Amino acid sequence: MNISFIGGGNMARAIIGGLKNNGFDMTTITVIEPDAQKRAQLAAEFNVQVSDNYISNIEPSTSSNVVVLAVKPQQLREVCSQLSPKLSNQLIISIAAGIRSKNISQWLGGHQAIVRVMPNTPAQIQAGVSALYAMPSVSQIQRELATTILAAAGLTLWLDDEAKMDAVTAISGSGPAYVFYLIEALQEAAISLGLKPEEASMLALQTFTGASALASLSADDVKTLRMQVTSKGGTTEQGILALETANIKEIIKAATKAAADKSRALGDDLAN
Repeated sequence: MNISFIGGGNMARAIIGGLKNNGFDMTTITVIEPDAQKRAQLAAEFNVQVSDNYISNIEPSTSSNVVVLAVKPQQLREVCSQLSPKLSNQLIISIAAGIRSKNISQWLGGHQAIVRVMPNTPAQIQAGVSALYAMPSVSQIQRELATTILAAAGLTLWLDDEAKMDAVTAISGSGPAYVFYLIEALQEAAISLGLKPEEASMLALQTFTGASALASLSADDVKTLRMQVTSKGGTTEQGILALETANIKEIIKAATKAAADKSRALGDDLAN
């Protein structure tokens, strides 16, 4: 399998790093990246081929079985218009947020072998989760190729409806920022209660890490786990009561709805 990445930013690096850790032949990967410093870093760290010109490096043959579009959503239309004449039967994987597969297909001159993906930043340590949606004409072999590539960065989840991508963007795509925000708040609370910054950081980080690991491994759901910690009349109950009084769950739901609405609007705006 030969893979061309158009764009060598953080998410492309995360996927490439995962492929390297999984023993993938890195000489079969080409990264097209206009920034000379990024090209040099990619070549040195991963032993991949690099180029600043995607038009000259993707041929209308099987030289690249897979092309990963790893550019900003605002750049995708222009990239697709220049890439279109170079395509034959390659699988196109897009990790551009918000851009729908039908628009990518249109910009690629009707190319149909497209998988749209929403990864997230924990992919940088191969602990991410990626939701994938395939256009109907994508073959089973191509779906397996997409799974192999994205599984290098963490877990994968295939969606049966592309409309769910806006919800995925709001939950797992944007979700790491919500978690970092809560960790930040817990650290600040710890400091306000008299702990040193390094103590606050260690306690907050390990609490999130440990609780997430327990939730992943436990046969109980998260509500049950929460109730097990919340003893009647205890300290945790008082903390939970304060969260409930502040209506925190509804605030979190509102935040995710705002993110999903923005994802939907981004798709609408860039489709025009």
